[in-house]
Amino acid sequence: MPKQKTHSTSKKKFKVTATGKLMRAAQKSGKLGKQSPKQRRGFSKDRPVDTANEKAVGRLLGRR
Repeated sequence: MPKQKTHSTSKKKFKVTATGKLMRAAQKSGKLGKQSPKQRRGFSKDRPVDTANEKAVGRLLGRR
């Protein structure tokens, strides 16, 4: 059986933590001048992938 390939763009955009959670980058582009400094700092942190999308993102990363 052939090996399952990882989706190239997905492996750059998502990462898996040591506990197995999927993390995504926060939305941090465009119109940041209107945001408060507190909001802008929050955009720099990674966020967990929504539970509705975990299965799809996991498949793209080659996880079952």
